[in-house]
Amino acid sequence: MTSPHIFYVTQTIFSNISKIIERGKKSSTYKYALLRGTIDIIQENSPYLSYKNDKVYVPLGLLVEKWILYYYPIFELDISQNTSKNSSFELRLKALIKYYEKKGNFSAFYNDLHKNNIPDEFKLEFFELLRSIRETICDMPMKHIGNVLTKNHYSIFKPTKYKIFKSNFHKYSDRENIINDFGEFSIPIAYYEAFKIFGSFINGKDSILFKWAEFSAKASGDNLSIGNVVTQVLKSPITEREILESKKLYKQILEKKGNVYCVWTGKKLKKYDVDHIIPFSVWKNNDLWNLLPSNSNINRNQKKDKIPSPILIEKQKDIILNYWNLIFKEQSVRFKKEFQIALLGNLSFDEWQQNGISQLKESCTYLIENRGFEEWKN
Repeated sequence: MTSPHIFYVTQTIFSNISKIIERGKKSSTYKYALLRGTIDIIQENSPYLSYKNDKVYVPLGLLVEKWILYYYPIFELDISQNTSKNSSFELRLKALIKYYEKKGNFSAFYNDLHKNNIPDEFKLEFFELLRSIRETICDMPMKHIGNVLTKNHYSIFKPTKYKIFKSNFHKYSDRENIINDFGEFSIPIAYYEAFKIFGSFINGKDSILFKWAEFSAKASGDNLSIGNVVTQVLKSPITEREILESKKLYKQILEKKGNVYCVWTGKKLKKYDVDHIIPFSVWKNNDLWNLLPSNSNINRNQKKDKIPSPILIEKQKDIILNYWNLIFKEQSVRFKKEFQIALLGNLSFDEWQQNGISQLKESCTYLIENRGFEEWKN
């Protein structure tokens, strides 16, 4: 039987991982590449892993190699596109891609890398690429991952110091030297155990969605690709046009009322947005109860894709209920059906206001505490 302590530690670690994935900068892929690379190395049971004082140490060179293999096909899609404005290694990697265009592209590079056969004329450039990727990994995702949990830098991933010299650049077309000379990074053993057991699900390789797509592609006789199936399965039945139509309907109702007040501040508005309480990106819900008028600046620059805190919902309960009552009077059939399914379930509609607010707060609590989405307190 699993002890309560182990269960608590496991639950805490997975809650932390969820928060790391959901929170932080959305514009950078670095944290995802760091997590994916670390998980892949652990899942491959690399013999280079070492253990000391409740930490697991991983050669940074292995991670640098993973990053090249992850980003090469992405940058190859459009070599002229500035995919990541702050990427210090992007130009160097694109130079590598350009160099291998006439040599067989990605597969040719991979073969040269694994055979320690990077051409002499490109060895210096390759060394600079390796070094810039290492610096990017250490200075950005490793530094900031976990900051949402502890407010400290390098709270989960901690790189060690290393010394390499440009004069020895020719050495680093050899993978073994990359692994041995580029230092290490450590993670707490609890995270290592979580990545070891459930890493393939976190990465998606063994997720239900990926397995479904893989099976569907094979069942089609390879007429479908896994990528195509995943794209189609993830399609939302709610289109941008339907979202705009719901917002337009809401605005027509508000125009009859006259004065409009921001749901989050209570202040009277001349211009406003009608947007989702729980962001559409988080919960594909376009119900009328989930649409409320708010100050445009607050909605676009402060709330964005954050989840309103239960305390904020309670504080603004009266104005939320005021809008719900208004919509209920104008669109009673649609509102009642949507509200019953999303917020009441088997509960009677008799006390829909009180029960609806309670369920909304519970849903927001779950998204913040269990799913790791960022809380918005206004």
